Amino acid sequence: MAQTKRVTLQDIARQTGYSINTVSHALRGKADISEQTSARIRDVARRMGYTANQVASSLRSGRTHIFAVVLGGMSNPFYGIMADAIQDAAQAAGYSVMIMCSRDDAELELRLVEQAIARCVDGILLFPTGRSGPTIARLRAAGMPFVLMSRYLNEGEADSVVCDEAQGAYLATRHLIEAGRRKLAYISSSTVVFSSQRRMAGFHRACDEAGIPASDRCVYVASMNLMSGPGQESWHAALVGKLLALRHEGFDGLFVFCDVEAWHALDAMQKSGRFGANDFGIASFDNIEGELSFPIPLCSVGYDFGEMTRAGIELLRGRIHGDARPPQIVVRPVSLICRGSCRRGANSQESTQLS
Repeated sequence: MAQTKRVTLQDIARQTGYSINTVSHALRGKADISEQTSARIRDVARRMGYTANQVASSLRSGRTHIFAVVLGGMSNPFYGIMADAIQDAAQAAGYSVMIMCSRDDAELELRLVEQAIARCVDGILLFPTGRSGPTIARLRAAGMPFVLMSRYLNEGEADSVVCDEAQGAYLATRHLIEAGRRKLAYISSSTVVFSSQRRMAGFHRACDEAGIPASDRCVYVASMNLMSGPGQESWHAALVGKLLALRHEGFDGLFVFCDVEAWHALDAMQKSGRFGANDFGIASFDNIEGELSFPIPLCSVGYDFGEMTRAGIELLRGRIHGDARPPQIVVRPVSLICRGSCRRGANSQESTQLS
């Protein structure tokens, strides 16, 4: 029958013949216990299946060495990659992570943050929604250190780590223009706080520089979030209708908000059976294929996920240890990877990088 009772310091003391105080000092690496004695006690503790009581340690130190990470949802590979990178960076810094998914629902986000505060985490990395004002106010009221990741609501209101969204969209749009695309559309399934505004601005800047008139550019933003729940079929149907109209008007280039939405768009076009492979050159954002293997190559804007998360954790650790500077904004650089979806030539296999 498997052991169900937690092994205590008293159990180890009874097994080794040493006092509880000696066992405690040995397991904590205190210098007042000889190495020979410490080694014996650690060996017995390991064989007995002892695990240190982190709650008791936290009560002594006032720190749990745990971060909460509140992100959108793990069904989106962007958040999965981010979660992996955060865990790696946190472990390297001596912290564990508690992953919580808001599904971009502001009310759920606030409840999750309340739970994290109640569990006495040391700090929170928050991927905010467009309605995260109450959550941010609650974090401040609780005195909980936090950093906004990938987005922010109002510039300068809180520590934030973002990528250069506007420059990334500019690079993606310029890439399509350099591939010979002259009538361009910006496509998105919803409006995303911070990111949508910046990416749309980058799209228009590249068009302006290339002398593309307003009549030869289009912005199409659906009224629902493709990642937030059911509705894919209706989004696909509406998108196919829009793309057919754009093709009829001579549009030949698409900058899609992110890789996941670009893959959905390609899937919708293929299933409709009404599009040719070279009807549209396509570029998107996140460079998920740089982290995960996908069978559909995309020209995509990317950035270093590891550097981004390390910057967030460094900011958060500083706040935990008393850094009282005004809110900091860290902007990570971006680059564009070409994988041929821009259709620079009918069967382009070119691989270049713009920055």
